[in-house]
Amino acid sequence: MNSMLGAVFRNRRPAPFYPLRFLCKLYVRNSIVFCTYQPPQILFLIYIDIQQLHKSRGKNWRLQSTVCVFCSSELNAVNDMASQVHKNVQEYYGSRLETSEDLQTSASCTMPARPMSKSALDALKLVHPEVSKRYFGCGIVVPEKLTGCKVLDLGSGSGRDCYILSRLVGKSGHVIGIDMTEELISASRKYIKYHQEAFGYEEPNTTFVQGYLERLGEAGIQSDSLDVVVSNCVMCLCPDKKAVMKEAYRVLKEGGEFYFSDMYADKVVPEHLKEDPVLWREGMGGALYWRDLIALVHDIGFSTPRLLAASHIAVHNAELLRKTDGIRYASGTYRFFKLPKSSVTVGAEVTYKGTVPDHSDQLDFDASHSFQRDVPLPVDAEAAAVLRSSRYSTDFLIQDSESQATSQDHAPQYCHLNPFLLADKLGSSIRQCSKTEEKAGCDGAPPGGCEATNSTSSCGK
Repeated sequence: MNSMLGAVFRNRRPAPFYPLRFLCKLYVRNSIVFCTYQPPQILFLIYIDIQQLHKSRGKNWRLQSTVCVFCSSELNAVNDMASQVHKNVQEYYGSRLETSEDLQTSASCTMPARPMSKSALDALKLVHPEVSKRYFGCGIVVPEKLTGCKVLDLGSGSGRDCYILSRLVGKSGHVIGIDMTEELISASRKYIKYHQEAFGYEEPNTTFVQGYLERLGEAGIQSDSLDVVVSNCVMCLCPDKKAVMKEAYRVLKEGGEFYFSDMYADKVVPEHLKEDPVLWREGMGGALYWRDLIALVHDIGFSTPRLLAASHIAVHNAELLRKTDGIRYASGTYRFFKLPKSSVTVGAEVTYKGTVPDHSDQLDFDASHSFQRDVPLPVDAEAAAVLRSSRYSTDFLIQDSESQATSQDHAPQYCHLNPFLLADKLGSSIRQCSKTEEKAGCDGAPPGGCEATNSTSSCGK
């Protein structure tokens, strides 16, 4: 490795030249990025075109771009940039926004494409009005079968989702809400006793802590300690999404679930838009291209994401529309699991027992998989591993199958995981929107890999 990197700097190395310390290798679209360190405090990012490297078989290759050199002051500036993003978001959601109506998009008032269960609706009715008023989520993050679970809400905000979950986990469960914004944590804590009494608990089962999602350990969240992690329209506000995902993976038990809603873009958001503070605060600058979520989740080690619900997001502000120049946004709710490393790798025939509360006749596991009670259904190896290792293991009869079920997770282009296509199919959008979608490809582009359903949404309240 060092010999290859040494060749890179043969004619452009700084003096004095010390041995390079290899730190990491990243894959960014069509490039390999080598990250190396040279004392005293110099970081080199080396971009190499993958296709050109393969063609040359490692010989006579050239750099795709010039070497980027960051001295210590510039490295500090990079860290300061992430801190500034945090500060920007804290100020916006802690001080400037009073209600969800202050947002410049419809993200927090999407029509639920996946209805709440009766138990969740009953819990929502008991949430204090002041808590619900400052709700900035973009979906429903209430998975099934939560009794006795220990749940963490990443970016808990006003605490609305935490208090719904508090009711559903019951006296034997516990909910932790973490948020970096002091004002929101203080506001959430005010209503702990109110909800404890409303739910009839002898002791509170909800805790709110202030901290950063990228560093859960600093907030006292232990490894392998949680059954479920949820998040509601927060990932799009995080500058380091991979760090957040890695922390979620670390704190989950084997078989644990990450269940979250977020805002997604139908294409990669350009760098100059990510630097716009208003776009970032609204979640638009930091929204992931939906395909990149799949790659990120696989890279961390989770199972393939499963899309549950989606809605189109409308942008009300004309200036923001002009800046984003045709980028479309949608909310999407996904679930994925931390599978045991020794998971069985064969498909199975599974039969739902009808034992999940509120779902006695049918369990809609995601938008593509619906299990009817007492009806055997073949599933692929990964789906079988999820059902075996998760809290749903006792709700299914699972028999190994020699014949492997067709996995949609390997369908061309992951079209079944595209939130824009699902929103089209469901006809779900926001109340301020009246929009006609044309037939599109997997990315909402002209017809190609897969079709989107024509839909006209005329949205009422």
